Amino acid sequence: MVQLRSPCSGTPASVFLMNRTICCCFLLVSSVIGLAAQTDRKIDPRESKIMVLERLWNEAQVNRDSAALDALVSSRFVNTEWDGTITDKQSFLADIKDPRYRPTSANVQDMKMNFFGDAAVVTGVYRTQGTFQGKAYDHVGRFTDTWVYELGRWQCVASHTSLIKK
Repeated sequence: MVQLRSPCSGTPASVFLMNRTICCCFLLVSSVIGLAAQTDRKIDPRESKIMVLERLWNEAQVNRDSAALDALVSSRFVNTEWDGTITDKQSFLADIKDPRYRPTSANVQDMKMNFFGDAAVVTGVYRTQGTFQGKAYDHVGRFTDTWVYELGRWQCVASHTSLIKK
C-alpha cells in the first residue's frame, strides 16, 4: 500500500489541498463519532486519530505528496510491498516521487485496530488504481500497518500489503 504529511508551501494549490484535507478530516472524525453513537460502542480517541492518519496517507499517495508521507512514517520505517519487495523510508518516498507512478485512487475499508501500550496494529482492505510505467494497475489487497506513539505523535513504523486474488 502506498502511504502521508507535509507543511504547506503557500501556493494556491497547496492551500486548496490543505483546506480539502482539513475538511476531509473533520468529516471523517464526525462520521466516526456518529457511528460510535449509533452502535453504542465507545471509540478510543487513538483509534479515531489513526483512522484519520490512514486516510491522509492514501490522499498523500494519490497526490504524490512525499513531504506529507515523510511526516507520517518513522525514520526506521520498513515497507513490504504486495510483490514481496522490502524498502526503507528513503526508497518508499523515492517511489512516491517517481514520475512513472501515477495513482488515481487509493482507498481503505474494513479497518480494525489493536492497541498494545503505545503501539497500534491496523489491518484492513485497500484498493489502489492508476498507472505505473504507462501500464494500468488495479490492486485490491489486505494491509497491516504498525503505528507507534513516540515524542507526542503517531508514526508508522511498518507496513505490509498482499494482493487478494480476483
